[in-house]
Amino acid sequence: MSHRPPTIIDVAARAGVSKSLVSMVLRDDPGVSAARRTAVLAAVEELGYRPNRAAAILAGTRTRTIGVVVDDFRNPWFVPMLDGVRTALAPHGLRLTVADTQANAHLGTSPLDDLLALRVDGVVLAAEGSADTVVPPDTPVVVAGERATVPPGLDVVASDEAAGGRLATEHLLSLGHRRIVHVTGSGGPAAARRAAAVERMVAAGAVPLVVGDGPTAESTGYEGTRRALAAHSGTTAVFAANDVMAMGAIAAVRDAGLRVPEDVSVIGNDETPLASSPLVRLTTVDPHNDEVGRLAVERLVSLIGGPTAGPAPTRTLVQPSLVVRSTTAPPRA
Repeated sequence: MSHRPPTIIDVAARAGVSKSLVSMVLRDDPGVSAARRTAVLAAVEELGYRPNRAAAILAGTRTRTIGVVVDDFRNPWFVPMLDGVRTALAPHGLRLTVADTQANAHLGTSPLDDLLALRVDGVVLAAEGSADTVVPPDTPVVVAGERATVPPGLDVVASDEAAGGRLATEHLLSLGHRRIVHVTGSGGPAAARRAAAVERMVAAGAVPLVVGDGPTAESTGYEGTRRALAAHSGTTAVFAANDVMAMGAIAAVRDAGLRVPEDVSVIGNDETPLASSPLVRLTTVDPHNDEVGRLAVERLVSLIGGPTAGPAPTRTLVQPSLVVRSTTAPPRA
């Protein structure tokens, strides 16, 4: 015969306190003495009590849940970023709920609205915003990643994508490449990398060739590289806007009967698990997205329970680094 799960009343009785005081402890109210807090937490542990999240929502208390909005689960950019978020949440005992912009698009609702309906305590917006994105003034929101459009008044934590674009371009230039194709995509990070790459190539006397402007997907990398190689047979290097596009670029080079890196060097961006695969060993730029996720959560936690914005929005940039593997080499003489 199964026993009923323990209730908040059982916890109160075990700890020798009132039900309202148990509620105060569970919502991390600072107005509880250390001795009573310890007694309540001990009773929770002994009884195996699990708070009813739905009841907490109805009661208007904190749900101790952080929401994260991502563009598309298929983009491996989010793997290290979410790992950084998870690591930063752990010391605070906060839950993680993730929503992507595509999952419920057929319902006509935004993932931000879906998370707010769950009464999350705050949101990390790791997706492109829009001019009509409305963020309630009482909900802490921090933007993670470089974005083309940032809702007004929000703090931003991002990798320095312009620095990343320069790192990739300078690596190819230092190897002696001057006929470089940059395969780009849409969105804020790609735009920042593109602008920096073009500026650096022009400064070095190289003629920049930029192709692509669609989704930052493998197919975009493949098609852009295929067209560039067909039109410019002297191309010796490709800088792809991210690692997924670099996979497409490598396939296009090989389909053209060329070798990587002997004939054409390829460099990506994002340091996704794809890049370190022994099958590929892709040279890439590490934007340290785990650090972006961690710092975004730290900023968000500082806003929860206090002012949701300071005198002016803050912008924190994480410096990227170059990871050299086997897909880049000097051009053939």
